[in-house]
Amino acid sequence: MIRFNVLTLFPELIQPHLEFLPFKRAVEKKAAEYKLWNLRDYALDKRGTVDDKPYGGGTGMLLMPEPIYSALSDIHGRSPEDVIKKGGVRVILLSPRGKKYDQKYAEDLSKEREITLICGRYEGVDARIEENYVTDVISIGDFVLSGGEVPALTILESVTRLLPRVIEKEDAVANESFSNGTIEYPQYTRPEIFKGKKVPDVLLSGNHKEIEKWKKENSPAA
Repeated sequence: MIRFNVLTLFPELIQPHLEFLPFKRAVEKKAAEYKLWNLRDYALDKRGTVDDKPYGGGTGMLLMPEPIYSALSDIHGRSPEDVIKKGGVRVILLSPRGKKYDQKYAEDLSKEREITLICGRYEGVDARIEENYVTDVISIGDFVLSGGEVPALTILESVTRLLPRVIEKEDAVANESFSNGTIEYPQYTRPEIFKGKKVPDVLLSGNHKEIEKWKKENSPAA
């Protein structure tokens, strides 16, 4: 079983998704468990302060290091320094500064026993967190979002789908886009003719050898 921790200011953005597939089945099959941690619970004061203005000026606010450090200590039951030193947990910061996420990365993460995702907000996270207390910094693409919750969900789902018993037809995971270095071939269903557009004849032929050949020829490199 793999344990996912998500540290966020807005757990309500993630919680509803966990009630659906593939997350629901992952929990039922004991392939994964998910826990959401509210960063506001580790605020510095009763007002819930977790952010402040950046040194050197600039627009917006940064998440402060103290609340994140305290939360990581609570999540893992040991200091962030000890987690980094001894391992056993992938601690991931979602940031546009990170390494580009892809299917190979998802496959690597699916072999872990515990993953903690830190969702940034506002103008980001104090750099001392990135520099000292995480194992990975990940970006899901060259565009800007309001926070790390959508990237966190992207990682949660892409990794969860790879876990044993989560997808009923496990060969579907092995053959889908990016899993073998290609994009999956076009697929068609009924009706055979739609607004004058016909399904390719080879797919109706029943000739499995020719069908497999067509699939390979129409699976471009990723």
